[in-house]
Amino acid sequence: MLSENHKKLLALAAIQLNALSELSISALCQHQIEASDLSDDELLEFLTIANALYRSGDRLISDADYDFLFLAELKQRQPKHPFLTEVEPEAITTAKTVELPVRMLSTDKAYTVEDMLRWLERIKKAATDLNKPFAKLIFKATPKLDGFAAYDDGQHLYTRGDGKRGTDISRVMQRGLVVAEGGQRGLGAGEIVVSTSYFNQHLAEHFENSRNFQASVVKEKELAPPAAEAIKVQAAVFYPFQLLPSWSGSAEQLEHQLETIFKQQLSAVDYDVDGVIFEIIDDELKKYMGATRHHHRWQIALKENVETAEVNVIAVHPQTSRSGRVNPVVEVEPTRLSGALIQRATAHHYGMVKSNNIGPQAIIELTRSGEVIPKILRVIKPSEAQLPESCPSCGGELTWDNDYLFCTNNSQCPAQIAHTIEHFFRTLGNIDGFGPATIEKLYTSNVRTLPEIYNQSAFDFEGIGFGPKQSENLVAQLQRSRSEQIEDWRFLAAFGIFRMGGGNCERLLSHHKLQDIFTLTIEQIIAIEGFAERTAEIP
Repeated sequence: MLSENHKKLLALAAIQLNALSELSISALCQHQIEASDLSDDELLEFLTIANALYRSGDRLISDADYDFLFLAELKQRQPKHPFLTEVEPEAITTAKTVELPVRMLSTDKAYTVEDMLRWLERIKKAATDLNKPFAKLIFKATPKLDGFAAYDDGQHLYTRGDGKRGTDISRVMQRGLVVAEGGQRGLGAGEIVVSTSYFNQHLAEHFENSRNFQASVVKEKELAPPAAEAIKVQAAVFYPFQLLPSWSGSAEQLEHQLETIFKQQLSAVDYDVDGVIFEIIDDELKKYMGATRHHHRWQIALKENVETAEVNVIAVHPQTSRSGRVNPVVEVEPTRLSGALIQRATAHHYGMVKSNNIGPQAIIELTRSGEVIPKILRVIKPSEAQLPESCPSCGGELTWDNDYLFCTNNSQCPAQIAHTIEHFFRTLGNIDGFGPATIEKLYTSNVRTLPEIYNQSAFDFEGIGFGPKQSENLVAQLQRSRSEQIEDWRFLAAFGIFRMGGGNCERLLSHHKLQDIFTLTIEQIIAIEGFAERTAEIP
């Protein structure tokens, strides 16, 4: 059950239990209910609750359960859900938010050498575009502090908030918190951290974990004596990223010494560390690569890999996506991995299935290292691959595009139509009730376009098979989406234009008004930082 402090923190954050009960939350925490058993609304509510409590220092579940069970389940169902693409806010607060001096984003994550090599390839491509010799570029590695993110402009200290707006917590400095390494104020982004050895010796009996301690330090209430003492003896500090110990070298050195560099940086400081951050230190290249709405493209955090398992393949099932790409989903014998019962894994494309002979009775090694669903590390025993001959949704013709199989029946393929509608409502973010089950029901009743859906009355919905109350709710939600204001980039992104995700839409609309984009020339679009000619030419 939720503790009294949990309830107090959730009340401060204006988070209410709607889809879940306290009893079901307790059952989820004790693994009596699997994440896969939750509805979309229940899953999102549990993630929101767990994240809010974690950020406020009184976590509900372990980091591993959050990442590998519940967050991974959402990624699997809705990989572009706004919850996954927004910067996770820091602690719950009732204080007024202010615009941050700079935007503070999260960091993209890597879990394998292959992830790092793909990131280096993206750096190499950007360097080639700018005619920069890749071999001469310098990379930097620093410990990834597991603290409380903040920004120091020299006068004020701010929480990271949602990445754009945070709260002023300058009171922490007034209480005696100092900058690590004898540094000066005004060094920008960093984290409030506490010495691991000091915490274990002096604070463990007062605070459940260091996150709990860090959250207590920034709260408005008077500090508890142990926390005040930690600040006084400078065991707790604000550590600017600029002052962190670091490694620097070329891409070649990074590639050949990755394991050594990683281990060295993990143990470089006496603070909690949950990975190593790698970045390119070339300002022109950073500017060119830019950022998504969630993270900088020129930076990545390598995190330690976790448990692996060898499993038998039962079958490889094709699934058609919104874009028409047919993706292989590998069904495996049920295996428990990193706390979750695994029954399927991801193969990147059918080119991978074909070249690695991933078929029934193959034996593969899986890892659940923060991926959407478990990832195939290697094929231990190959078996003849079975490639689909037609689209599993509409039976249409399939064509190869490099390693990918595509269904060419774009206008009539049920999967593409349904996923496009799902994407629209999910991206809007201001409408509930139009999940996969609802959309499938509408599709089978021949309601297959957005105008048709918006024209439905409660009577029409009842005729399709929805209950009276649900029909009224669906109409109310449609009306809500018409009247509730949202960001212009979100509205544009909802239409799922190829290569126009949330980041590109936001970037485009920061230069041009929504009503003007249909008359822009290719030259005007290319002039915007981050837009290439291929994207500009998309009709």
